[in-house]
Amino acid sequence: MIKNILVACEFSGTVREAFRELGFNAWSCDVLPSDLPGNHIQGDVREVLNHEWDLMIAHPPCTYLTNSGVCHLHTDPSRWAKLDEAAEFFKALISAPIAHIAIENPIPHKYASERIGQKYSQIIQPWQFGHTESKATCLWLKNLPKLEESENVKAQMLLLPANQRQRLHYLPPSKDRWKLRSKTYPGIAKAIAEQWSKVLSNEVKNV
Repeated sequence: MIKNILVACEFSGTVREAFRELGFNAWSCDVLPSDLPGNHIQGDVREVLNHEWDLMIAHPPCTYLTNSGVCHLHTDPSRWAKLDEAAEFFKALISAPIAHIAIENPIPHKYASERIGQKYSQIIQPWQFGHTESKATCLWLKNLPKLEESENVKAQMLLLPANQRQRLHYLPPSKDRWKLRSKTYPGIAKAIAEQWSKVLSNEVKNV
């Protein structure tokens, strides 16, 4: 029995292809077209949440939720409404009628946490998965085990200058900067596919 995977809010195709390489029927969904050719639904992911998905990996927009942007709430009053909208979208994903769910986002600020109403399950770093970079990422998990590190390269990372350890933070301004910052690291995508696909494979064995 082939399991169906939805990768929500992904235009890069990185996580989608990691699952497809393992033989799963994986689809990405985003308002943008896919950077990589393959199974992609272009549109609002909320319109397909009720399809027969077995697992969803979601990467909702973080602009108004992340702790790094909390200061702007107190200088731009219009951001409060955008925060509410972002939190409602996040909650729609985490409460979707899908057996297994993982949502990825940076560390949220306290106002976002209050609106989401659920604390993240774990924090991961790229250096735990073979990338000599630092970027704290939270995972909210439903019926999934915590992700285990696959290749810890923290020692090598600490030898690098700050602009390499935090490469994404130091990217120069450009129209594609946000896209580069939002892509999933390949090492993390590989670990996600390999580890969480086992949950689905075990379900098939137990049927």
